[in-house]
Amino acid sequence: MEIISGYIEHIIYSNKDNGYTVFELTTDTDEITCVGALHAISEGENVKLSGEYVTHPVYGRQFSFSQYEICAAEDESDVLRYLSSGAVKGIGPSLAKKIVDAFGSDTFRVMEEEPEMLSKIKGISLRKAQEIGAYVIERQDVRKVMVFLQKFGISNNLANKIYKKYGNEVYKIMEENPYRLAEDIEGVGFRTADEIAREAGIDRGSVYRVRSGILYTLSLAVSEGNIYVPKEELVDKAAEFLETEREYIDSETDNLGMEKKIVIKKKNDEIRVYHAALYYMEASCARMLLDLDITVDPATDRIRDTVRRLEDPDIPLEDKQIDAITAAASCGVCVITGGPGTGKTTIINVLIEYLKHAGNDFVLAAPTGRAAKRMTEATGYESSTIQRLLGLSPDGIGSGMYSYEYNEDNPLDVDAIIIDEMSMVDLPLFKALLSAIVPGTRLIMVGDTNQLPSVGPGSVLKDIIASECFKVVRLDRIFRQSEASDIIVNAHKINAGTVPALDNKSRDFFMLRRNEVDRILNNIVVLVNEKLPKYVNAKPFDIQVLTPMRKGPLGVENLNPVLQKYINPGSAAKCEKQFGGVLFREGDKVMQIRNNYQLEWEVTGKYGIVADKGTGIFNGDMGIVESIDNLSETMEVIYEENHRVRYPFANLDELELAYAVTIHKSQGSEYPAVVLPLLSGPKQLFNRNLLYTAVTRAKYCVTIVGSEETVISMVKNADEMKRYTSLDEVIKEIALY
Repeated sequence: MEIISGYIEHIIYSNKDNGYTVFELTTDTDEITCVGALHAISEGENVKLSGEYVTHPVYGRQFSFSQYEICAAEDESDVLRYLSSGAVKGIGPSLAKKIVDAFGSDTFRVMEEEPEMLSKIKGISLRKAQEIGAYVIERQDVRKVMVFLQKFGISNNLANKIYKKYGNEVYKIMEENPYRLAEDIEGVGFRTADEIAREAGIDRGSVYRVRSGILYTLSLAVSEGNIYVPKEELVDKAAEFLETEREYIDSETDNLGMEKKIVIKKKNDEIRVYHAALYYMEASCARMLLDLDITVDPATDRIRDTVRRLEDPDIPLEDKQIDAITAAASCGVCVITGGPGTGKTTIINVLIEYLKHAGNDFVLAAPTGRAAKRMTEATGYESSTIQRLLGLSPDGIGSGMYSYEYNEDNPLDVDAIIIDEMSMVDLPLFKALLSAIVPGTRLIMVGDTNQLPSVGPGSVLKDIIASECFKVVRLDRIFRQSEASDIIVNAHKINAGTVPALDNKSRDFFMLRRNEVDRILNNIVVLVNEKLPKYVNAKPFDIQVLTPMRKGPLGVENLNPVLQKYINPGSAAKCEKQFGGVLFREGDKVMQIRNNYQLEWEVTGKYGIVADKGTGIFNGDMGIVESIDNLSETMEVIYEENHRVRYPFANLDELELAYAVTIHKSQGSEYPAVVLPLLSGPKQLFNRNLLYTAVTRAKYCVTIVGSEETVISMVKNADEMKRYTSLDEVIKEIALY
């Protein structure tokens, strides 16, 4: 690592969010272009940088630094150069010279300790002098905090977030309870806070550490979809994780409950520990659902007669389909559930015609952009994501908070809302939706309960059905089975626990028996890059590899670099960016891996004119890397509906390559062809539910590559990963009163 010193001659580019800065540094012998993260820095300042020289393919030789130190001005010329740069608000070159002429090398001390002295200079009032002093002190505070936090191994970017949150209170927090960072700062988890606390010398048995560890253990359970955790299980896991006595964990869990940071409830013989917000969210959803469940139109015979007149004579409706439409038209809350090929889309289309005939306003929505696009294609009417329907918007730049335009104070003004792919809707999103609906509006939820549950917490669709408090129509017949694809037929066989035919006599369902990882990888590359695009008339980018796992030789982390190499090979014409363990390249297929309500997107028309814009990119959204700009440290990705998003390099941890994705991440999507590598894996993961979900993602072709024994064992394994949710119980309890 090299060290260079000099003063900042000119700042070429600066990103205020992450501090990334490009500037010209003047040393005693040279002018050097430097790149790295800086905060509270200005032209004219003296700095010492630690890093190394790199050669950029476009901009040439640069000094890339990882650490920096702001040095005090050595003489009056340094002070004058700094003040003349405009670094201090209200001071230009002319005024800077007057100040330095008056106070010389003592200028900075005067600004910090006796700013009123500046008012003696012509052109500076007492008020302006005080403002200058306050500004200088504030910048000094920022610098001191940055230096202080660097001692704990905290990056400049994270240090900036911490300072914005706590200001000068940060010193007390770091001394007493660094675990507050895990609760208050977005992007700081328990493990990061724990490492910082270790550097700060906090005792490993500290009550702050134990409490934070309990909340962290509960948050892990929430990230797996749970609303609560049995107390015994929570205490066991937290004690093992923290390497602390169970009694200590048990006692502090009770204390957190008394402080209302968690909710502890006894149900039968089980003591449950709830994430507080999710506990109240379940209760709120249950109450709002029951309030909506009123008879909107009692004339069911008239509805049935109207539906008969509206149906396509070439595709007559079955009685159960008419039952579903009648229930949706007459009830405040209705669920229509069934697997692929059972007529859900037909029901939605006829229901739309009925609503139009009745003069009712309606909207269509789905949890993801891909699911919404499929709904639009199937119905011919515009569908949007639920978030966009509700008018999602961030509450201030960088706040990490968000709100919806449509809510309890400003409800949606429609007669009916039809939600498709309801199995993907998690509890927080469902609560936001219900908050924007008033009694008298029909809520029609369509979904397949045999799909994997939502990525977020809750089992909303299953719990609503399990409550037995609402009208539910179950579709169990495959229509026109003789014409149905083997994908649909085999999906129903898998769901019923029957092993589908794997003899390769099908036109759209294949099994390539391979037992060696290398052969499986080679077959996947050939299938995706050569065979399947021709077979289903699609591009290699449209063929999706789905795998149960992230890790391992057939997990996404290994599959993606292999597929990238052949589908989007490197070339001199494509810019690249290595971030962490991932190499991003222009033209890559990528996926957003967490909800980001702050990200801004644009839709540009001819000549680059912005036609639409908004905020929010969500977990599972897939796009293509349009460009990588190493000078501005940004990467542009184009998502569905031509939503363009510019990511600062610091945010690239929100993206991953998506040539292969986990089956969980594929929910709500449909691909022309799907390739499933299945060799071996944990029994709790390799189950019927997972295989069913994967198979139903394909439109024209499914190809399984791997072990036939694994496929058979997955079909026979009906054990799903249990989620701890209680929406059904809460609905029943409220319904009794």
